[in-house]
Amino acid sequence: MKELFYINHANDFAQDIGAPIHHPMVSIVHFDELGPIRHTLNKLGVYAIFVQDNFPQDASYGIGGYDTSKGSLTAASPGQIIGKADNGLREVYHGWALLFDAEFMRGTVFEERLSDYHFFSYNVNEALRTTEGEKQLLWQLMELLRRFICHREQTPVTDRIVKDYIILVCDYCLLFYQRQFEHAARQQSDLLSRFQKVLTDYYDRQLQLRHGLPNVKYCASELCLSPSYFGDVVRSVSGESPTQVIQRFLIDRAKSLMVGGLSVTQAAEELGFEYPQHFTRFFKKHTGMQPSKYVYSLKGSTNEDTRS
Repeated sequence: MKELFYINHANDFAQDIGAPIHHPMVSIVHFDELGPIRHTLNKLGVYAIFVQDNFPQDASYGIGGYDTSKGSLTAASPGQIIGKADNGLREVYHGWALLFDAEFMRGTVFEERLSDYHFFSYNVNEALRTTEGEKQLLWQLMELLRRFICHREQTPVTDRIVKDYIILVCDYCLLFYQRQFEHAARQQSDLLSRFQKVLTDYYDRQLQLRHGLPNVKYCASELCLSPSYFGDVVRSVSGESPTQVIQRFLIDRAKSLMVGGLSVTQAAEELGFEYPQHFTRFFKKHTGMQPSKYVYSLKGSTNEDTRS
C-alpha cells in the first residue's frame, strides 16, 4: 500500500496544502488561490466533495483510476481512499473542495438523507460530469459558504446555517446526478437485458452451489458499476430496485423449476437457498401462496385439462 495521508478532521487537508482555515469542523478549499500543490493519497475520516476542472493524472478514487480528461464532481465518505501518492511534483488545480466532519452533521437531516446521497459511495467511472451551469452553481455555493464562515462568529445559529448550506450542496448534487441517471438510462437502454443475462449466467455457471443466491453487489460488479450507482440507474430505467428485479427473476425461475417436475426442496436447492423453509417463506411472501400449493394448483389444472 502506498503511503497514505490520513484526513481525520475536516481541516487536515487544508492545513497540509496551506489553505486557510475558517471553521473547526468544516473546510472550504479554493484551489485557484493556492498555486501549485503536492499530491497526496488520502484516507478519509470525513465527508468530502470536490468540484474541479481538473484532477491529478492517474489519481485513485476507491479502487480504480480516475479519468482527468473532464472536470467533474467526486464525493467520498469516511473510510474511502482518494487522491494520488506524492511523486515530488506539484500541480495547479482549479475548483473547490468541501470537507466536513461527520460529527458536525450529527442529528441533522443530512443523516436522514444519507440513504439518498448514494454519490458518497460511487465508483470512479460514476463521477458526476457537471454541465457548466451546474459547476458554476456549486462553485457559487462554495464561495457563499466560505464568505459566511469568514465573516460570522461561530455560534449555534451560524452553525445551523452552515449545516443548511452543506445539505443544500448535497441536495444539488443529488439533483444533478438524477439528470445524469436520466441520460444514462437513455444511453443504457440495454441495461436490464444485460442484468437479466448476468442472472441467467449465474445459474448456467452453477455459482449458486458455491455462493448461494445472486445479490446486487455481484450483479453490479459484473456490469462494472458500484452497487449504489447500479441501483440508481436500474430504478431510473425500470422503476424497480435491483433487489426487486432479482426477486422477480427468482420467482419466475422457481415456478419454471417446479413446473418442470422438481419438488419444493429440489427447487430450493437448485436456486441456492440454504434451507427449503427459507425458500417457502420467500415464495409465499412474493406470490401469496406456499410453493406446495402452487404445485398442487398446477396438478389441478392438468387434471382439468385431461378431463376436458
